[in-house]
Amino acid sequence: MSNREQSAFIRAIGNDNSLPIEKAAVELWVKDLDNPFRWTLRPILQFLFAILLHLTWFFKRLPLPQFSGHSLLQKMICWFCKNLVSPEANLLILRHFSTESNVINFLAENSGKEVVVDLYPKCVDDMMRDTFIKHDQELFDAFYHLGDAKDAQEIAHTELKWKRWKKIDMKAFELDRKLTQVIDFETAHALFMCLFCFLLKRDEYRDAINGFNLDQSIAIRIGRIIGKPEIVEMAYNKYPHYLVGPWNLSQRFLMHGFFTEYLYAELESIRNDAIPPSNEGE
Repeated sequence: MSNREQSAFIRAIGNDNSLPIEKAAVELWVKDLDNPFRWTLRPILQFLFAILLHLTWFFKRLPLPQFSGHSLLQKMICWFCKNLVSPEANLLILRHFSTESNVINFLAENSGKEVVVDLYPKCVDDMMRDTFIKHDQELFDAFYHLGDAKDAQEIAHTELKWKRWKKIDMKAFELDRKLTQVIDFETAHALFMCLFCFLLKRDEYRDAINGFNLDQSIAIRIGRIIGKPEIVEMAYNKYPHYLVGPWNLSQRFLMHGFFTEYLYAELESIRNDAIPPSNEGE
């Protein structure tokens, strides 16, 4: 879509660089915002899926034998991604694995912890191995082993460690495009969250939807390391000791995605300033 066909606000946010976010991510999001299905199909489906989600949540919280279907969940999500979810939304999902893995690896490496998260899928099929479920569990395990927040001390930017950092290359992502791929990012998430709730055990799902609230803790620690405590303001999801249910889940999930994009771009900017191009990879 050309700039003349975009609204003034969409043009403005597409050109604004006040917040640290890579241009590639902004372009994907702007295209997703201009998806006509987002403004016609999404409101209806989100309303229906929100009702279904809360009914499923209530059912799963009953004192009944718990069941899960991790393999089925992965297959269904990947099938939807390959056949119905828009290319822009798929690329945003793939980017999220990489941004969050980089953020956690940076935090661990510069806190002196032997914690490594290696979830960097390059295509939808990779997400059958770099699973959505594994994504949550590895995050929780990594955060558990990060230990005392006092270990996060300010380090000169030229002394920061980047050995576990993997720069995101949009050309490395592989995506087969189909005419049926029309569902925008938020509508796709509305569908996925119902599948997650039904095919995870109740505590697995409860932990997954509360994991977003670790954003504040991550921001506090990284802010100390890079000497920018103000980055905690980038965390929309806060206060991990207060457990919540599925209410407002779509917005909290979306803001978690923006948060990791913001932190990734901020850290990548610091890395580029501190490491000459000829020394990358050393």
